[in-house]
Amino acid sequence: MSAAAVARDTGARLAAADAAGLNATLYWSQELLDAEARRVEALPADSSLHGMPIALKDNIVTTDAPTTCASRILAGYVSPYEATAVTRLRGAGAMVAAKANMDEFAMGSSTEHSAFGRVVHPLDPSRVPGGSSGGSAALVAAGVVPAALGSETGGSVRQPASFCGVVGVKPSYGRVSRFGLVAFGSSLDCISVFGRTVDDAARVLAAMSGHDPLDRTTLDRPSMRRPEPRRDLRGLRIGLPREYFPADLHPGVAAGMERARRATRELGAELVDVSLPHSAFAVPTYYIVAPAEAAANLARYDGVRYGPRRIGAAGGIQALYQATRGEGFGPEVQRRILIGTYVLSAGYYDAYYRKAQRVRKLIADDFRRAFTGGVDLLLTPTTPTPAFRAGEKTGDPVAMYLADVFVCAISLAGLPALSLPVGRSEGLPVGAQLIGPFFEDEAMLAAAAALERALGADAEVR
Repeated sequence: MSAAAVARDTGARLAAADAAGLNATLYWSQELLDAEARRVEALPADSSLHGMPIALKDNIVTTDAPTTCASRILAGYVSPYEATAVTRLRGAGAMVAAKANMDEFAMGSSTEHSAFGRVVHPLDPSRVPGGSSGGSAALVAAGVVPAALGSETGGSVRQPASFCGVVGVKPSYGRVSRFGLVAFGSSLDCISVFGRTVDDAARVLAAMSGHDPLDRTTLDRPSMRRPEPRRDLRGLRIGLPREYFPADLHPGVAAGMERARRATRELGAELVDVSLPHSAFAVPTYYIVAPAEAAANLARYDGVRYGPRRIGAAGGIQALYQATRGEGFGPEVQRRILIGTYVLSAGYYDAYYRKAQRVRKLIADDFRRAFTGGVDLLLTPTTPTPAFRAGEKTGDPVAMYLADVFVCAISLAGLPALSLPVGRSEGLPVGAQLIGPFFEDEAMLAAAAALERALGADAEVR
């Protein structure tokens, strides 16, 4: 297909998804797609992503479409500059197809916290697609685009990838530039990738990786290459952390993981039991560190430089802030700002934030010991259950946060990880998670491709 034909086809798919009520996009236009096609047709035909339509989570800035972070406080905002990742993808021949719906400011695990309505699971409208990158995951799962960008702060790509039955890859921290990603938790945030296949995701990740002088947290190392898929897993030792296989694991998830273990053995890998003893502290540690960084990063949204400005009835700067931020931010964002401000406040900093940073190091040390002890990769469930019902956890924030129990430790440690579909339980996708050592993204992806080929994604598991 020509780029122009891909643009027309993608527009038709986006329109069909809108008509079906998926609510996965916040902005797209046929005019933008056609302009992207004309730009791509001027590039060499052998560009690595030539003509590939890619959706962007709406916290990744572009100059030709609004970036709202699914928040009223940024309604209609258009950035004066473009994210480095987007510039690199466009240079490789990709076409920006749409800006995808998300949990407001990437704070949520179900994409029910968008100011513009929840995203519907593409397989079961009564379920959530996961979050916070639920719109991106849903667009890939529904066949609208072959790949999409999300962002990971504590599992926001791997968890919805598992729920929707697609591949979701979080790179090593510092592998991909954060320039142009609206900040949530600066020491955690990673632009990450959804793909219909491991290779789709790997191609996109390779095209946008590498050092960026505009982001001091990117590492000055060679850019990632598109890995050659392994034929088998011979010679690999893959660890099974006992803390990630609790007795009360959902039966469908447990059956999917047994299928993944069996395929891993048949491909020639050696499976070994390992322990990550501080994993129990990952969720409380994450929900101290991330809100603390969010409270600092979101202080800039004050009605002066960004978003609508509301004048309080009493007048004065305090009333301005209260009216603007109270109306502009939704309840989950307000909750996390309050938590973050509390744990950073005088008298509580040492008791909460400093202690959380110490525990974060212990969590990272657990992974380091496992990998230096002779394990090449780790294999775990991605989520404790398949996709839950819409509204099931919105009234209980702690229950919602626990949906991230198997993913947030990896973000705290800065490691690469991916979710791979391994089957379906009563029609709902189940994902397995592969975790690699720091900056071993290519080796992890190569092994995942072999496992993907052996497993398939649609087998029913019991």
